[in-house]
Amino acid sequence: MTTPQYLNPHQARTADPTPYEKKLAAVIEDVFGSGAHDLPAHDLPGLVAGLNARDLPAPDGNPWTEDAFRTEMRRLGA
Repeated sequence: MTTPQYLNPHQARTADPTPYEKKLAAVIEDVFGSGAHDLPAHDLPGLVAGLNARDLPAPDGNPWTEDAFRTEMRRLGA
């Protein structure tokens, strides 16, 4: 049995996620799982602070900033 395309959560992917993408997704999920989901949806500073509190720097090796997060999400097509 196949899943109808409109129900496939990965239908826009062109390749499997890289190890970095998997780790970034897990860290973001951890941030939200630890209470960031209580923050307003527009509270990017809370998400960025949560990312910086975990062991995954921004792609340039520096701490995350709001601009770095936005740039990375655009690059990843999120």
